[in-house]
Amino acid sequence: MRKVFKRLCAVSTVAVLTGGLFMSTKQTFATDNDRQTGANGKGNSDMVNLQLLSLTDLHGYLQAFNDKSNGEIMTTSGPLKVGGAAYISAHIKQLKQGHENSILFSAGDDFSGWPFEVAAYHNEPTIEFLNKIGLEFSVAGNHEFDAPKQFLTEHMMKGKSFGVRGVDSSFTDSTGKTFKGADYNYLSANIIDAHTGDLVLKPYTIKRIKDGKGGTIPVGFIALTTPTTITGSTSFQEGILTADPLVETANKYAKELQEKGVETIIAVVHEGGSTKSDGYDINGSDSPSGPIFDFAKEASPAIDAIVSGHWHAKFNAVINDPAGNPRPVVEAANHGRLLNELNLTIDRKTKDVVRSMTTSMNHPVTRDIPADPEIEKMVSYWVERGKERWAQPVAKLTGDLTRARNANGESTLADVAADAHYYSGKKAENPAEFALTAASPLRGDLLYKKGTNPEDSDGQILFGEMWQSHGYQNPVLVVSLTGQQIKQILEEQWRKKADGSESFYPLAVSHNVHYSYNKSKPLNDRIDPMNVLINGKPLDLNRTYRVAALAYLVIGADGYPSFTQYREPERAEVDYWAFLNYLKEQKVIVPPVLERVSSLSVSQ
Repeated sequence: MRKVFKRLCAVSTVAVLTGGLFMSTKQTFATDNDRQTGANGKGNSDMVNLQLLSLTDLHGYLQAFNDKSNGEIMTTSGPLKVGGAAYISAHIKQLKQGHENSILFSAGDDFSGWPFEVAAYHNEPTIEFLNKIGLEFSVAGNHEFDAPKQFLTEHMMKGKSFGVRGVDSSFTDSTGKTFKGADYNYLSANIIDAHTGDLVLKPYTIKRIKDGKGGTIPVGFIALTTPTTITGSTSFQEGILTADPLVETANKYAKELQEKGVETIIAVVHEGGSTKSDGYDINGSDSPSGPIFDFAKEASPAIDAIVSGHWHAKFNAVINDPAGNPRPVVEAANHGRLLNELNLTIDRKTKDVVRSMTTSMNHPVTRDIPADPEIEKMVSYWVERGKERWAQPVAKLTGDLTRARNANGESTLADVAADAHYYSGKKAENPAEFALTAASPLRGDLLYKKGTNPEDSDGQILFGEMWQSHGYQNPVLVVSLTGQQIKQILEEQWRKKADGSESFYPLAVSHNVHYSYNKSKPLNDRIDPMNVLINGKPLDLNRTYRVAALAYLVIGADGYPSFTQYREPERAEVDYWAFLNYLKEQKVIVPPVLERVSSLSVSQ
């Protein structure tokens, strides 16, 4: 990194002194002298211009939605309608005009999409879109690891099929071709295979740009993934993957790149932060805080810019590096609502960024320009395929499965979900002996009476109905817990509120568990191990059991703290697919009799 900078103008001096710059349009480092060469040094034969375009946290939002969360963004001029793959593509084409050197990339969480037509096809539509717009690389975000790593490395990157081709994976895309995987690489410098100690992905990429004189200049991009990936509720990979710390990893590879002759270095980090201006200014940076800003203050001065994601935030900040030099730190919201544009000016001789001439702007993906017709056609294709997927029959039902709980906290849907988690957990290498399920994954009732879909009939469960009833992209885990810990987890179903009253948060158990509780006793003393029968035998407080449960429950997010004492976690299937596979295997679902839990205090 160059150690000598040109004199900064007054507004840039504010950035140096405060570590942040608040502007409603764009960030700029340019001095009066720099501006004489034109924007970003254009017209100066010693300078080379590079445009960096990026998006982050797309999550498969290819349709143009109209709700506030996905189809609107607040700016200093008021709310704007934004987003949609066809408009993302159109804006990228406009922004690239006039730039000889332009690189398009993502800061991660491209897939694990929430929209049904994307998620139901294992996110293959998202890859088709990113291929079409010419994405050059992407950081692997935490959600890129929501499935086993082989899903990313073998299927999404290489196009290798799993399950039945055309049924479970490798679907036909909008051009009539079979899914072939990404045309670009996923990168991460800090996600490690826990068994081999090797990186799961390449740590960085080097792109070469034209220098205007017949030669090229290397540009290095270091990719980093939030360490929270390992124990995240959807990306849970404990015992499978580990994550090296961000700063040390970035500094290691910045040095390695410099040793290879790369002086222009960008860190693309799937980790974020927040600002007070987030809710009203897409280019604000008021009071920045959070892990990405801590990273920015400590990461090597060799890194010229930091592009972030993960927090779904909107900021365009300037933070001093450890040498006291300002550099941009940006995040461009989520779901395709913004694109970030960084313009770098590179000294042809040193091959390094002249930071005082850097500009940055977050652009709203507005819908006031013509949409890209090719991408519109692609999105329409997948919307129609989504309707087909929705209407596929899954299993038969002899009666309603509902979330309505009886006095002991049981419901028919919860019991069937627990059975599905148990069924999935039994497939683990060290299999589950029973399952515990919280209320959180239960999202909609499955009713015997036919719905409004023309393909539905009485007693028929359609794929889309199944999808809406259960799951939120969480893996079923199989973990080891002692009998004492299991007893305490069951006790934690009753909690005292601030006003002294009690609340009840019942857990569902799989069909091979029956237990009684005594509510007349004090909190934490309502479960007698002798009244907890697992496969017909009383709960042994000194024995270790293998328990199937969703990761969200296991990590304590559902409010049962004793679950966090788990050991030996093993991933099974993701909730949606675990539920689907169970229903398909059973073929006919009979609503269970609600007799797995009983109250001694009522019967006495």
